[in-house]
Amino acid sequence: MTSRKFDLNIEEILEDWEVCHAIREIIANAIDEQLLTKTKDIEIFQDKQKWWHIRDYGRGLEYEHLTQRENDEKLTNPHVIGKFGIGLKDALATFDRKGVEVLIKSKFGDITLGKSEKHDFEDIETLHAYVTAPSDEDFVGTEFILKGVSKKDMSDAKNLFLLFSGDKILEETKYGSVLSKRGDIGRIYVNGVRVAEEDNFLFSYNITSLTAAIRKAMNRERTNVGRSAYSDRVKSILLNCKTTQVAGPLVNDLRNYHLGTLHDELNWIDVQEHAVKTLSALSRSVFLTSRQSMTAGTVVDEAIHAGYEIVTIPERLGDRIRGQVDISGNLIRDISQFVKEISDSFEFEYIDKKDLTAAERKVYGITGKIFQLLGGKPSQIKMISISETMRKESESFQEADGVWISSEGHIICKRTTLESYELYAGVLLHEVAHAISGASDISRAFELELTRLLGLITSRSVTKQV
Repeated sequence: MTSRKFDLNIEEILEDWEVCHAIREIIANAIDEQLLTKTKDIEIFQDKQKWWHIRDYGRGLEYEHLTQRENDEKLTNPHVIGKFGIGLKDALATFDRKGVEVLIKSKFGDITLGKSEKHDFEDIETLHAYVTAPSDEDFVGTEFILKGVSKKDMSDAKNLFLLFSGDKILEETKYGSVLSKRGDIGRIYVNGVRVAEEDNFLFSYNITSLTAAIRKAMNRERTNVGRSAYSDRVKSILLNCKTTQVAGPLVNDLRNYHLGTLHDELNWIDVQEHAVKTLSALSRSVFLTSRQSMTAGTVVDEAIHAGYEIVTIPERLGDRIRGQVDISGNLIRDISQFVKEISDSFEFEYIDKKDLTAAERKVYGITGKIFQLLGGKPSQIKMISISETMRKESESFQEADGVWISSEGHIICKRTTLESYELYAGVLLHEVAHAISGASDISRAFELELTRLLGLITSRSVTKQV
């Protein structure tokens, strides 16, 4: 059968390439053709003679495709693997160097490899493609038939592709996918081809939206692409995830921050923050720092009893999420927000004065006398009530003895404070100090006002006795 010689004109041999790397290029081209033509899945199988077959069902390979040039169709499609027509020639050169026999079949012709004299330079032999008439003019697609390839070669090649890896997609975003990690190694794929491995990543990733840095780093080998090229894309993928399948493991990993065993993705504070915002929207969680978990045991017990999951986070992250909203637009439930929600949902059980016991009414009766010692009831105070129940304090989460509601000008004292003059007077003065100072507990303004009131009452009381 008459054949025509096509000089592959290969000057540089990739000495580091093994057979699996050459097979990778053939598989990549087959996947690209399937993607571009929307034809059925590619096939990879071994026949009875131990020859391996890689077949697509696209348009068929022509000898013109053996030239090295940019492929406009692939350049404009962001999801294909090949771009410049280099990979196929590199693969054929590697097959020749490794002693692998190659037969390429399509409706345009059958192609084999061999060494031949370079045109007009008989003293130089180069690798040529021998093109003959098609053995099957109705052949659909392209088939590479390889002799001398081991099962390990083929397995190693297929493991370079997400398609054959068995990696499970946890979540897809516009920048790429987060994948569950098989074993201890995280894998970085670009458009489904593995380009790097990460020893300390929590997940694996498939990047489908390429940055300029990634394009620049994608060399002919497609391996050993540095983290600096893809780290921004990995971060973008994580910041666009919205499911617990990703946020949950990230937040759980944060629990180990004090042990120094965090995975590398958690070194990005904005990824930590986004994970909390996602988990907050999708679960009943209360986020608190390790310091808070040690000092607010009663609050923690109350949250657990109410059916919330306690999630411990680093101090720095606790500061960042305070007052922020989650991905659903609701306030993140840190310890302060949890206490506020409980307080806001609380309803007082007011006691009518006629329902007090005689002893309680007697204690309550000193209210006017206390205000007389202060020079009259402060104008900020509109009413004073007694309640059977009381809101819980934010720090101890125990029921308070009294509360000042500034928006209502209302002091509320717990019924148990009427057990003695001293207890009731002390609680009432405490809330009066809040009313006059407008300050919260453990503040300089509040302490100064309370001190002034105590001094005023004591001086007037003592003066009357002198």
